[in-house]
Amino acid sequence: MKIVLVSLLLISPVISVRTDGDDSIPPEPKSRFAMLDDVQLLANGLLHLGHGLKDFAIKTKGQMDNIFQKLNIFDRSFYEISQQTNEIKEEEEQLKKITSKLQANNEEIRNASLELNSKIEVLSQEKIQLQDQVGRLEEKLIKLFQMQLEVQQPEELVSLKRSSPGFQDDKQILFPSKEDETRNIKLNRTSKLQDHTGNATDCTWIYNRGERSSGIYSIKPKGSKAFNVYCEMKRDSSWTVIQNRSDGSLDFNQTWENYLNGFGNLGGEFWLGLHKIYSIVDQADYLLRIELEDWKANKRYIEYTITIGGPETDYTILLFRITGNIPNALPEQKEIKFSTKDHRNNTERKLSCPESDSGGWWYSACGETNLNGKYIRTSSKGKLQKRRKGLYWKPQNGRPYLLKSTKLMIHPTDFENFE
Repeated sequence: MKIVLVSLLLISPVISVRTDGDDSIPPEPKSRFAMLDDVQLLANGLLHLGHGLKDFAIKTKGQMDNIFQKLNIFDRSFYEISQQTNEIKEEEEQLKKITSKLQANNEEIRNASLELNSKIEVLSQEKIQLQDQVGRLEEKLIKLFQMQLEVQQPEELVSLKRSSPGFQDDKQILFPSKEDETRNIKLNRTSKLQDHTGNATDCTWIYNRGERSSGIYSIKPKGSKAFNVYCEMKRDSSWTVIQNRSDGSLDFNQTWENYLNGFGNLGGEFWLGLHKIYSIVDQADYLLRIELEDWKANKRYIEYTITIGGPETDYTILLFRITGNIPNALPEQKEIKFSTKDHRNNTERKLSCPESDSGGWWYSACGETNLNGKYIRTSSKGKLQKRRKGLYWKPQNGRPYLLKSTKLMIHPTDFENFE
């Protein structure tokens, strides 16, 4: 800008000289060298002006190029963002479709599950009704057969029986007594017949006898003495309770002898006893139902088929899970012996788990689920090692959960398996 001003200042005298030439008085003539100096000065001014304009143009062009580059970068970024936005929208639409399908599938599964549960309940009720009907029909057949024997007995045999004392023995051979005949026509009757003679084999027969109130009843399994059990009456069946824990009032860190014979109060916390449990389960195929409740009042259950060995096997247990609404936490398809702090029998274990994990249990490895462990409340503070001494349920994958209450119950899988 300074060059432009200088040039204008140089040009102004020349213009004024030419303007003054129009006056009547002629100017004084300048020397030739003075005019050349003016022209040279003007040329230099114009040259500087040209260089300044050129530099300004170059600088402006560079700035314009930078602006265009930034605009190109912005355009590319905007285009990429637009593409990503479109992709996100497409993924969102796909997720909405998948979510809708999953919701529809969940609804179908829920409806199918409800329908299946309803059918199972109906079938269970029908099964119990049929079993009751079969029992009543068998009783009627016995009575009819006995009446038929009395009616068909010949009068001659009666008279001979009265006149000849020695015929009584022959008659007993030809025509068995009522007791023998009743015994012969059982036709594979179940032990439900024992229920009518006062010898129930478990709580199922107590239920079939007509009892519907949970409580303490006397049973007499086959080959065993009579003893009391607690029967848990449900809507369509009854379960024999073999373990119950609810408040920690009973210490389950007991000896082998106590776990063998049982301890506690049937009206509260108790362990029925290995010998009694075996005498019941040995009669037929049985189910084991475990009901659990945590300290947040969440209730869960799980059911297994159960087989228990006799005293010579240290009451080895074998479980197969069949149903439930909680992950499995007990070893399946593996025979495990029962252990206590004073009765070690599993040589595979490197540690004496009954000492480190209080309470007798079917241990296969230290730190597993122990429903006979020490009762620990949620307010108790301690490290995980201490928690492993407590009453907990530990799935195969996950941390152990402290429990507030547990209940172990057994129930026959098929009434007809009783002999």
